[in-house]
Amino acid sequence: MTTKLSVNINKIATLRNARGGDVPNLVKFAKDVQAYGAQGITIHPRPDERHIRYQDARDLKPIVHTEYNIEGNPIQKFMDLVLEVKPTQVTLVPDAVDAITSNAGWDTIKHKDFLTEVITEFKNNGIRTSIFVDPILTIIDGAKAVGTDRIELYTEEFAHQYSLGNTKAIQPYIDCAARANELGIGVNAGHDLSLENIQFFAKEVPNLLEVSIGHALIAESIYLGVENVVNMYLNKLK
Repeated sequence: MTTKLSVNINKIATLRNARGGDVPNLVKFAKDVQAYGAQGITIHPRPDERHIRYQDARDLKPIVHTEYNIEGNPIQKFMDLVLEVKPTQVTLVPDAVDAITSNAGWDTIKHKDFLTEVITEFKNNGIRTSIFVDPILTIIDGAKAVGTDRIELYTEEFAHQYSLGNTKAIQPYIDCAARANELGIGVNAGHDLSLENIQFFAKEVPNLLEVSIGHALIAESIYLGVENVVNMYLNKLK
């Protein structure tokens, strides 16, 4: 099984917004990375629209012919957008309004009732659901209880430890993916995955369906070129 690469294009929106115009063009970039072989597009609109704007989600819908993944905290404004756009997948992330980036997964036990209600709403509208979680076995069991189709393993700690030479940091991710597989839950992953660590992670984690990569991929592309970097990820995921 080849793990799918979904490219998070938030940073392209950040560059565009920095000048107040339409360069780089977000829609063109999404078209290009799909043409280069990426199997999905991810966006993460935040309430302040500091990078991805809500209108971007609408503008991208007609041109994303691969997997379309919209991430975010399920406040009402976000839910209304997702139900309007109807992407392939919605990934629920418990990020605070002022968070620079996502920094924790859901407590699926504490927030069971809330997550169950939100997930049911999306699934009733034909949208695949995924929830952002830390690699903790009890949290994976809780994910089963709320009815999500998939989980997205939060990989920041793995990436940090791997950069220090600690390859054993992969073990909680292996264990949680195996448990999710037992429960019939699909496994995605994301956060700080890069060309440095992606091959090891994808090789070790069983039945990894999809990785969402943005910051590292865009940063690497500055030096190596976007088409080249997309294909480098694809080769490492084979």
